[in-house]
Amino acid sequence: MTDEAPTRNLRREGDIPSRPGDRWYHGLAIFLPGFAVYALLVLLPAGVSVWYSLHDWAGFGEASWVGLANYRRLLGDALFWRALANNAAFIVFYTVVPITLGLLLAAVLHQPWLRGRGTFRALLFLPQILPMALIGVIWRWMYAPGDGPINAFLAAIGLGALTRPWLGDFDWALPSVGLIASWYFYGFCMAVFFAGMQRIDPTLYDAARVDGASALRQLLHVTLPGLRREIVVVAFFTLVTALKVFDLVFVTTRGGPGDSTLVGTLYLYRSAFQRSEVGYASTIAVVLTILVILVTVMLRRLQRSSS
Repeated sequence: MTDEAPTRNLRREGDIPSRPGDRWYHGLAIFLPGFAVYALLVLLPAGVSVWYSLHDWAGFGEASWVGLANYRRLLGDALFWRALANNAAFIVFYTVVPITLGLLLAAVLHQPWLRGRGTFRALLFLPQILPMALIGVIWRWMYAPGDGPINAFLAAIGLGALTRPWLGDFDWALPSVGLIASWYFYGFCMAVFFAGMQRIDPTLYDAARVDGASALRQLLHVTLPGLRREIVVVAFFTLVTALKVFDLVFVTTRGGPGDSTLVGTLYLYRSAFQRSEVGYASTIAVVLTILVILVTVMLRRLQRSSS
């Protein structure tokens, strides 16, 4: 104790050099460079988008102030609400289906009796390493009418009556694109869930088996409660992706046939680059950003409640 008191006195008198982080300006020196980059690349463009959403601007020339007119127009725009409805439909294929498939596959791969689990995990995760645009090109070829692999397979097994132009059919275009997203994301969900299962106490499964619980009951009453945090994380990622989907729809259908696969980001693209309504496109961007923020806040609260 006699050694600590002089040390504290020396530190107060400034005779001992301060460590990084001891001074208030040390934190600012670390924080400000990163914040400056964030402000330049995120906050500034976001502010500019909000500003142009209050103007009528074609992307060149002078912008004229219109106030909230773009927002009032958007509220009455049936095509925008159709695009949001399609985004909501994509949530089924981006979130519900991949989470369900990923959970079932992770539960199977978690079984100790299964041989070659590492190989299966690598193969099932393979779609995640490919760019979404490339995935769209590959599946557009597979869905091709006439001689596409899917239609050719159906015809070869005697189900030629089921062949159709999948991406050109008003009823089947959206589910066809959605199934591509499900195929792409189920591996990601599986990997996250499999990692989460490693921290579940194995004695819980042993106790469930002693009590006579079937594999389904073990999944429902042991695995699912143990994966609550992982499910929230995966749901957040896939929900946000479903709300801002663009590349997959653009590559496969361009929003067609008609507007059956039109989504919010693609409507924004059409407004800005095809109709030169940059102010209105900025309004769409602001509203979509608000929706993503609301979903993020909701899922964060759900994550805290499940912790």
